[in-house]
Amino acid sequence: MSGSPASILIVEDEPKIARLLADYLEGSGFATTHLADGRDVIARVRASAPDLILLDLMLPGRDGLEICRELRSFSEVPVIMLTARVEEIDRLLGLELGADDYVCKPFSPREVLARVKAILRRTRRRDDGAPASAPALVLDEARYEASLRGTRLELTPVEFRLLLTLAEHRGRVYSRAQLLDRLYDDHRVVTDRTVDSHVKNLRRKLERIAPGEDVIRSVYGVGYKLEID
Repeated sequence: MSGSPASILIVEDEPKIARLLADYLEGSGFATTHLADGRDVIARVRASAPDLILLDLMLPGRDGLEICRELRSFSEVPVIMLTARVEEIDRLLGLELGADDYVCKPFSPREVLARVKAILRRTRRRDDGAPASAPALVLDEARYEASLRGTRLELTPVEFRLLLTLAEHRGRVYSRAQLLDRLYDDHRVVTDRTVDSHVKNLRRKLERIAPGEDVIRSVYGVGYKLEID
């Protein structure tokens, strides 16, 4: 029903973290339920599927990686993994688990809330059958012109090439070295910080049109990826 709040299942064994997440989500109009034991998740989802799951990696009874694998055998419910184990990020990003996103602990509850909203926007547009003829991001390589949600983006040539590269394979993570190879035609010597600076400027222009949307995501220790329809 369009008037009912989206339901979020919080699977987290630390009571303070679970309560903090619930407070922020409920304050933004979401309905939340909480589980602390990994062994209870599958049965709960089968009985009453939520709109999204916040799933801790380290849980008593059963860990989040195993739970996510089993969830994907019967459900497409969006899953955001919560992890303090940075070494697991490559596995989370590898799509072998089917997680939609991850957040590293310690995290800001505002960041989690923003990720939840972004994923639910995407899934609801897909479920509602939003027309494919109206993409959010339009790039005209011949004219070096770009628009986001129907609004023209005023980009420098380097910013346009950066956005074009990220958009070629949306969701793919590009390292800074890979992006540098695409940004300059004259093969000048520049540093990784140059990429970070261009990304910062590009993000600022995107956020003016799509405030609150994390269009360009930083992937810790790897690089950047584009997340938009």
